[in-house]
Amino acid sequence: MALHSTMSVTLLPATEQLALLQRRAITPRELADEHIAQIQRLNPALNALVDFDAERVRAQAKRVRPGPLSGLPLTVKSSIAVAGYRCEIGSLLNKFPEPGAIPEKNAVVVDRLLAAGAVVLGTTNCPEFLMAYETENLLYGSTRNPWNLEYTSGGSSGGEAAAIAAGMSAVGLGSDSGGSVREPAHFTGICALKPTPGRFPAAGHLPPCLGPFSFLGSIGPMARTIGDLRLLFETLSGQDVTDPNSAPVAHRAVTRDEAKQIPIGWFEDDGIVPVTAETRVAVRQAVQALERQGFTLKPFRPSSLEAARKLWWTFFVQCGAMLYSPTIRGREQDLSPTFRDFLAIARAETPLTADPLLDAWVESDKVRARLLEEMRQFPILLCPVCSIPAFKPFERSWNVEGQAVAYLDAMRYTQWFNLLGAPAAVVPVSRSAEGLPIGVQIAGRPFADELVLEVAAAVESEFGYRPPPLAE
Repeated sequence: MALHSTMSVTLLPATEQLALLQRRAITPRELADEHIAQIQRLNPALNALVDFDAERVRAQAKRVRPGPLSGLPLTVKSSIAVAGYRCEIGSLLNKFPEPGAIPEKNAVVVDRLLAAGAVVLGTTNCPEFLMAYETENLLYGSTRNPWNLEYTSGGSSGGEAAAIAAGMSAVGLGSDSGGSVREPAHFTGICALKPTPGRFPAAGHLPPCLGPFSFLGSIGPMARTIGDLRLLFETLSGQDVTDPNSAPVAHRAVTRDEAKQIPIGWFEDDGIVPVTAETRVAVRQAVQALERQGFTLKPFRPSSLEAARKLWWTFFVQCGAMLYSPTIRGREQDLSPTFRDFLAIARAETPLTADPLLDAWVESDKVRARLLEEMRQFPILLCPVCSIPAFKPFERSWNVEGQAVAYLDAMRYTQWFNLLGAPAAVVPVSRSAEGLPIGVQIAGRPFADELVLEVAAAVESEFGYRPPPLAE
């Protein structure tokens, strides 16, 4: 990541900000003030933070705990409980003073952040009930992209992505059941990791990661660099003994030489939904960069991707709508246009009954097993994040390579790895003709998070984050 000597400290990698703190070149209060100034300058245009109080931040910065994140200012998606901060999940149905709108207890992962010495700047915007690939709601409005305010920052962790890309936050936490940390990272030119479910504690996420969402979804770190993702992963991962999905998997560092021994399969598209020409170029650029560094890559596309995507649709779209049905009953007039779009998509499907739901549950294990068998040959996959770069708010279809591509189809490239319960990272690589970021995705087998991060770091070494003009 090339940085100018005059660049704001808030745009430095989190690891460099921590180094400044450790050398006492800057105090926690001064670093907090730098971020406060950036938020006050840019948040009115971006609308990324929804609960922010400068004096509350300064009070935290006066009494930081020692630890690996001591004094580091960061943000948290407003679907992850932070005691005393609004966690309304973007819905009028949860608007303060509704019960639970301001949690009394932290999510487990937030407790770990605070124990490591972090300073919470505030919570960030998300679409209503997290069921969208753009961040818009009736509570706080639309979060915009720091590369171009006419475009969305993505969703559902769009507020988090915009805040980090613009230097309003050093790093942050989002969540991902269908691409919700990866797609916003791709749209805004930052990095993100969807960890293997269970490696980050899920307790305290709203809605709870239960049922099919226990393997579809996970809380995940977002940052400007892979090094910062690795810092958060090492600090926050680890078994939560009260979580039945949390495995006792110890962290294991993977060296670059070890990573180079692992064959990587890559593909430009899934053979069904095309991607933009610039997206193809970004994938090839990432492949060539890895080959120059001594990695072994071959074209390879698993045959089970579409089967995985169809099952993801059943669980995320259809079961998601069913899970929210009791919450929204009788209050549909209070729902945002974006969430109504989601409900319309779900209701266009044949209603799920017990038999097809049970069949889908059984079939998901079979498809996951087939994908894992295919990935024996190539334990790492490199592919696009989306068919397209960032889109304008409320756009729902695009023409890509002469083919009409619908909204959820354009985002399918992340969804496979949610069904698989696999780790997947995003690294910024290039730009579209409009100057919008384009990232690539690196995915691995479940619990190979450290390997995924090491391959992503190798890609980043030749590309990586650049500050959007708005932030400089």
